[in-house]
Amino acid sequence: MRIVVDAMGSDTHPGPDVAGAVMAAREFGEEIILVGDEAQIQVELKRHDASDLPIHIHHASQVIEMEDKPGEASRNKQDSSMHVGLRLVKENQADAFVSAGNTGGILAVATLHTLRRIRGIKRPALGVIFPIKERPMLIDHGANADCKPEYLLQFGLMGSQYVERIRKIDSPRVALLSNGEEEGKGNILIKEAIPLLADSGLNYVGNIEPKEFVRGGADVAVTDGFTGNLVLKTAESVASYMSDTIRQELTRGIFTSIGGLLARPAFIRVRKQLDPNEVGGAPLLGVNGIVIVCHGRSNAYAIKQAVGQARSAVQHDIVGAIRQGLENSLAVPANSEL
Repeated sequence: MRIVVDAMGSDTHPGPDVAGAVMAAREFGEEIILVGDEAQIQVELKRHDASDLPIHIHHASQVIEMEDKPGEASRNKQDSSMHVGLRLVKENQADAFVSAGNTGGILAVATLHTLRRIRGIKRPALGVIFPIKERPMLIDHGANADCKPEYLLQFGLMGSQYVERIRKIDSPRVALLSNGEEEGKGNILIKEAIPLLADSGLNYVGNIEPKEFVRGGADVAVTDGFTGNLVLKTAESVASYMSDTIRQELTRGIFTSIGGLLARPAFIRVRKQLDPNEVGGAPLLGVNGIVIVCHGRSNAYAIKQAVGQARSAVQHDIVGAIRQGLENSLAVPANSEL
């Protein structure tokens, strides 16, 4: 298997990106193609004992930066690490692409310039696996701020196929994220999406509130990208705040410090379970290839985990599963656009 890692993706590239690629090559044994500025990548590789690993460099002269406007950059930076890496996947010279770069840039380059969408998919979506006990998926969490009901229907199908293949859950429970469990709750988008999901053939279990989602009430929670992004960022900030607060309280006095030392193994286990770096990244579902999008703040371990995600997605033929799911469901209207 050949997996592309965008060496110019993370906020502090290429350090974490290259280090994560080295960790992935060592653990998984797959060929890693580092795409980006060759000189910078070579400098980073020299920091690691990687001479015997299946790592190769593919030069790209440009970088789509975090502050770039996605549409404009995708047109004007045709030799960016994103373009070059995604073209390798499109031309079957690689099996998957991993990047911690500009999310809008990845979406634009993948959908408009390289991979394109799977036939029948209206809009690709980012499906993040929440780092909680049941590992449910939230889809979309940032690719589509404004949605139509039929988009949510397809998000549900794509999320269901991913969870079924990757997490080995037969007939995953699919729910609409809403402000109440009753069908009368929700905005116009939610109310119009309900009958579509109910008649889709998916294991649709109705509306679900965020508090039930984090308690394992569904395997896939469907929402628009604006709402999903707010939910994800709120959850991350609350988890970080709680962790910092607990740490401060446990070091206030000698007795709490002793208690904290005794409880330290339990806190480490909880922190590991809630750490988004354990997940790695979010699959961009609906494009005609395997793409994993990581957070810009990703460290080397997160990049390594994202490569593992990409590897699993290839092994389980997620693109083929979504394509087959579309053919077997009502998720593709008769007048579907390409």
